Parts: sequence; structure tokens; C-alpha cells
Amino acid sequence: MKINHLIQALFFVFFLSSCSEEKLAGDEFGTIEGKIVSAIDFKPLANVKVFSSPSTSIVFTDEAGKFVLTNVRVGDYSLEAQKEGFLAKFEPAKVNRDQITNIVFELKLSTSNNRPPTATVLTSPMDNAVDQPIELNLNFSATDPDKDVLKYEIILRKNTSNEVTVYKDITASTYLLKDLAYNTKYFWQVSVSDGINPPVLSPVQTFTTIGFPNARFLFVRKISDNNVIFSGDETGKSVQITTSNTNSWRPRKNIPSNKIAFIRSSGAQNHLYTMNPDGSGILKVTNSIPIAGFNSDFINFSWNASGSQLIYPYFDKLYKINADGSGLTKIYQTTNGKFISECDWSNDGTKIALKVNDASGYNTEIFVINAIGTVINQVLSGTQGATGGLNFSVNGQRLLFTRDVSGFEDANYRQLDTKVFQCTLSSNLITDIGLEKPLGTLDLDVRYAPNEAELILMNTSNDGLSIKNIIKYTPATNNVGGSRTLLFSNASMPDWE
Repeated sequence: MKINHLIQALFFVFFLSSCSEEKLAGDEFGTIEGKIVSAIDFKPLANVKVFSSPSTSIVFTDEAGKFVLTNVRVGDYSLEAQKEGFLAKFEPAKVNRDQITNIVFELKLSTSNNRPPTATVLTSPMDNAVDQPIELNLNFSATDPDKDVLKYEIILRKNTSNEVTVYKDITASTYLLKDLAYNTKYFWQVSVSDGINPPVLSPVQTFTTIGFPNARFLFVRKISDNNVIFSGDETGKSVQITTSNTNSWRPRKNIPSNKIAFIRSSGAQNHLYTMNPDGSGILKVTNSIPIAGFNSDFINFSWNASGSQLIYPYFDKLYKINADGSGLTKIYQTTNGKFISECDWSNDGTKIALKVNDASGYNTEIFVINAIGTVINQVLSGTQGATGGLNFSVNGQRLLFTRDVSGFEDANYRQLDTKVFQCTLSSNLITDIGLEKPLGTLDLDVRYAPNEAELILMNTSNDGLSIKNIIKYTPATNNVGGSRTLLFSNASMPDWE
């Protein structure tokens, strides 16, 4: 009997021990740590209620949006985060023994009670405003009853096009529009959003930009590695009319057609283009035969008086082409293989002045041909040094040009003492105009003023490195010496029409 009692006692102790081990295994714990932020701006949210299913303790986030649930039994849970004004969010969590499980909640604002912002008020420019600058500040305002962060979109359209430009993610109530077109009516509208409700549109308003300035001068400035064409007036004000992303130079305006012709790089070639005075309406004129010859910086072309045709050189040949790109015709070819670098067409269309040179730019000749290609005036030949800058007077009886009187020649086509000359064609008399040129400088690209009472030219140091300036020269009158007036600095290739 004693043995049976002993066996029973041992069995009871073993049973209690087994029960104790199962209880310890079921009481394994871990920790849940987390952070709760706004789904809009990811800022931490304080006082968010956090609890789980199966149920554990209930906690609230601190100012940093953080919470901790300790002594959580090992297992799988679903955590819920609740805060007034936000949608409740659930996140799964697996708790392991003696480990920390990290959870992040992104709470979205509840739209059930959130009110949309007011429609944007367009404050300036006023509706139907005119003569607005081409760089213009748009000002507007909107409010939000729930103090939500607002973002704006500006919708802009020209009256000449159906193309719509949208400026997005604007957080300020003002926006600077750049590169607006001259003399153009714009429609604008502003959309405002609080990130919760659908965007709210403002009414549509309009404004009209100023007309293109009556600028009679054209010139070129270097921007980075490209030549860029500008238009300017006698006060020195100027506006860029070709993009700095392309290489465009040698502008020539024709008044009857109200077009500007110019040279532009197109791949490995240079071609003639035309455009409106404000830089719009660009048309490529030449295609199969580009403009080419010695040194693209010194090559030139010419309009006819009406603006219906252009002449331009292609090495030893001279071509005529209609302004719309049709009717390409060869009208002259040099007899000695020299390159044609510059040309000018007289106002009456009966004469063309040509400057020709060898492949190095030297051994130059200047002469005038008639409409059938016969040389009628031999202006210059047999001189050393560079020449250029051809321009007929209005009546075609005089011809301007420049010549380096030093006679210097080198592989870099450097000039040392270039002056302005005028040839009276009836007598072939060549006169050194002088123009009171400063020593050590060059006068280049000379042209008559529209009334021929003055001249315009580019002046620069003969070092080949200094700044280029466009000068207006007024000849001496009544025993008063001539004057040189700076029109545009850092500028070259002038035109005055």
C-alpha cells in the first residue's frame, strides 16, 4: 500500500510540473513600438489612440507621434489608430518573444467634415488689363475654412492658340510669368486644392501684353557658345528675339515685307531663315544649297528692295532664292575660283556688289556686277589685308566697305587697323572716311543710316579678345568734328533700317 501511495505522489508532482511548463510557454511576451504621421505631409501626430485586437492595453502617441505597447503576449495582432478628423487605420503586427515589433501608421484626413477652400480671387492684373509687360507677376488669393495647406495651379492660354500651359504645385499667392509674347491676349485661371477636396477653379480673366517696341536696330550678342539676335532702340534698350539654344547671326531687316533674314546653324550646315520682328514665325528659306564660304562670321547675304528675294553665296557661286524658299537660281560664279564672302543688292535691283577672296580670306577683290553678271565697276583689287562690310547707298551711286590699311595677314585672319572707305561708283573715287577711329581699334560691318546722314558700325580692339561695341557715327558739320556714340555694348553685326 505504501508503494502505491508513493507512485501516486510522484505522478501528481510530475503532472503539476508539466502544467507549470505549459503555462510558462504561453506567457511569452514582446513589445510593439510605432509612430503615427499625417499621410499628407508626414508630420507626427500626437494624442492618437492606439489599441489592438486581440485586446491589449490602450495607449496614446506623444508629441513625436510615438507609442509603445509593452508586455504583449506573443502572437498575431491587428492594431488600430484613431484620431478625430482622421480616418481610422489598421496595421497588422506579429509579436515575437523578447523582440520589438515596429509599426508606422499614415493617417489620412477625414473628408466627411472637411470643407473645400474658397474659389481663388484673381487680384492682378485686373480683368481685361492691357499693355502688360512680357514678364508679369500674377497675384491671387484663396482661403480655407479648415486651415488646410493650399496648392495652386495656373492655367494659361493665348488667344492665338488652343495650347494650354499649366504651372503646378505653387504654394505662394503670386507667380512670375516670363517670356510672354508681345501684343498677345492671354486667358488665365487658377485652380486651388487643399489635398482633400476636389480642386476649386477661379473665374477666367484676360490680360494683353504690350506691343513689340519700335526698335530699328538689330545686332548680335554672344551667349555661352551661341550668337543670339537682339532688337534695340536709340536709348539702348534691347530685347532678345532668338533663343540662346541655337546659333543665329547676321540679321538683316526688310521694311516692305516686315521680315528679318538671318543665318542659323542647322546640323553641320548654315542656312538662311526669316522671322517676324518679334522673333516669331521662323521659316527656313534655304535647303539643298546652304550659305557657305570663307569663315561664317564674315559671310553675308542681301535682300532685294521688296523683300521677295534674297541673294547669298555658296563658295564661288552666288544664288538667288525667293523668300518662301522657292525659285533657287544660280546667278553668278567667279571666273578664278575665289570664294564670294559678301554681297549687297542695290535698291533699284540693277547692281550687286561682291567681295571675293581666297580660302584664307585674303587676295580680295570688290567689284559690282549688273543683272546679267557683267562686271561694271572694279572697286578694289591687288591690296593686302582683310576687306568687307559692303553696303550700297539708297541711290546705288556709293558703296561703303572696310579695309585693314596695315595690310597684315595671318592664319587667324587678325586685323590691325581697319577703317571705313566709300567709293563713288561714277568715278571709282575711293575716300577714307576716317570716322575719328581710336588708335588700336577696328571699325567693321559699316552700314548707312536709313537717312544716310549717319553711319552704324562695330568697333573693337585689334587684340581680337576685347568687347565689341556698336557705334553710331555722325559726320562733321559746320566745322564741328564728327562724333561717335555708343549704342550697344557687347554687340556686333549691326543693322539699322
